Amino acid sequence: MNILRITGLVATAQARLATITLKAPLMQAARLLSRPQIDLVVVCHPDGTIAGVVSKTDVVKQIGHCAGSACQTLACALMTAEPVCCEPQDQVSDVLALMERHSLVHLPVLDETRRPIGVVAARDALQLLVREGEYEESLVRQYVMGAGYH
Repeated sequence: MNILRITGLVATAQARLATITLKAPLMQAARLLSRPQIDLVVVCHPDGTIAGVVSKTDVVKQIGHCAGSACQTLACALMTAEPVCCEPQDQVSDVLALMERHSLVHLPVLDETRRPIGVVAARDALQLLVREGEYEESLVRQYVMGAGYH
C-alpha cells in the first residue's frame, strides 16, 4: 500500500501560505485573510520560525471590539501561540486525525527548522485520499460531517 504524505500537498499548501511578523497589526492579517485560499495567517518570529497563527475567526472577534480599520491591535496579541502543526513527511491520514482531534480544518506545514512552508487544508487532504482510493466514501463523509470550522 502506498503511504500518502503531506509532501503530496506541498504545492497546494504553499499557495495557502500567508505570513506576518510578530509586530504586524491585526489589519494586515485581516487583509491577507480576505484573499482567496487564505484562511490562516502564520505569525513568525524575526528568524522566520513559527510563533503562532491568526484565523478569520480571531479577526472577526477582535474587529467587533475595535474601531474597524482604525484598530491598532497587533496580530500577536490575538494569535494562537504554539499551534498544532504538521511536517511534509507526516502521513496524510495522521494529519487528518490530528485535525479532527483538535477540531481544525487548516494546519501550518513546517520544515525541519520550524519555518512555515505552507498551510494544509482538510479538504485538500481528503481529496488526495479520495483520489488515491485509500478511504471509503463513508469514512470521508463521517470526517467531513464531524469537522469543525476554525
